[in-house]
Amino acid sequence: MSFPATVIPLPQPVLLPVEGTGEVFPVRRVYCVGRNYADHAIEMGHDPSREPPFFFQKNADNLMPEGQDFPYPTLSHDVHFEVECVLALKVGGQDIAADKALDCVYGYAVGIDFTRRDLQADAKKLGRPWEVAKAFEHSAPVSRIVPAAKIGHPQSGRIWLELNGKRVQDGDLKQMIWKVPEIIAELSKLFVLAPGDVIMTGTPAGVGAVKKGDHVDCGIDGIATLSINVA
Repeated sequence: MSFPATVIPLPQPVLLPVEGTGEVFPVRRVYCVGRNYADHAIEMGHDPSREPPFFFQKNADNLMPEGQDFPYPTLSHDVHFEVECVLALKVGGQDIAADKALDCVYGYAVGIDFTRRDLQADAKKLGRPWEVAKAFEHSAPVSRIVPAAKIGHPQSGRIWLELNGKRVQDGDLKQMIWKVPEIIAELSKLFVLAPGDVIMTGTPAGVGAVKKGDHVDCGIDGIATLSINVA
């Protein structure tokens, strides 16, 4: 089947390396879960009771594969790190049952949701969306994807982040308010999920600011680690 010529060059696909292979994972969309750890909800001034999860999005090309520096973004003086467990989907659908949701997961990674916190605070005050705070270039560094066929579907495991050698975030996947199957099920009520979708599942307490010259190490025990410099 032939296609018409495009009037501009096609965008480059977003491809994430897969651990232990020469293959890559093509990204379609990036979904994020807000306030999914009780202690983080508290530190952000919210009630951590189990309410329906809420979601926001980053752009696929906001993902930054490992091995690159994070360029400190413009228009902000308060950029925060948030370490997260990342899901990569191999199957999608709508109204996916929670007991079938793990069948959709290709693999797992560790990532950072960098946030221009000052711009987010301004957006909150004005009742506006968060995209300017969340969906900026290079705002989601992510490790290689580790296939679930290799590690299974972790329900627990230490999730941590160190800033210049000091551990500042230290939680466990079991502390998530909404677990992975529930996240997929709830998200599929709002969107038709598809292969290539990536989900960032929330962050534990301890978020804080970075500055140029900082070094960040993070990881999820049993899944992956990630190291970046702030440039």
